[in-house]
Amino acid sequence: MAVLVKKFARRDGSEQSGSVEQEASINGSPELRYEMVTGRGIEAIVNSLSKWVVSILFASIILLRHDGAALWGIIGSVSNSALSLVLKRMLNQARPATTSRTDPGMPSTHAQSISFISVFAVLSVLEWLGTSKVSMFLCCLILASCSYFIRLRVSQKLHTSSQVVVGAIVGSVFCIFWYTTWNSLLLEAFESSLLLQTSVFLVAAALTLAFATHVVLNWFRNDK
Repeated sequence: MAVLVKKFARRDGSEQSGSVEQEASINGSPELRYEMVTGRGIEAIVNSLSKWVVSILFASIILLRHDGAALWGIIGSVSNSALSLVLKRMLNQARPATTSRTDPGMPSTHAQSISFISVFAVLSVLEWLGTSKVSMFLCCLILASCSYFIRLRVSQKLHTSSQVVVGAIVGSVFCIFWYTTWNSLLLEAFESSLLLQTSVFLVAAALTLAFATHVVLNWFRNDK
């Protein structure tokens, strides 16, 4: 368990959990080891797994929709991530001193991506089910999970509160804009134009492949 905690903590750019475990081993304190495993260590694991949980949610929504809006959502998700990187370079605000990461932290890319995907899921649920009790429950569950995953970025000392708040706002607003653009401007043209359908499909496929390659390369790089 200790090895697992240290491994996930290192992959997420924070060596705090690993340091706590090392100190616990040196001091031989079972109370400290218990606190590490049941407290911040568990949160470090959940934080590392959060991107996969959100990705599975997004993939599920895309597969359930299997329409033009799903392809448009894929393009929007990758564009949202690219926007976050641009904003980071422009704002160039440092992360908390407690993390070993040296790249800018404003806005939080995790918060921005999680918010985009969560809002997209909520809008899709409302489109399918309307404002029923079931849809309201699902929407609240999605947003609550989103908020928890975003809060972990602060509790794990990877971002400041302002960085995750700005990321969440930008991701949510961008998703609403992207979703509205599809329904108000592109949906009718997409249904009547084979050229537009082909273009959207090819762009979505290319971005999906590029993003998957980027994720795999980062995974292997961080695993070294």
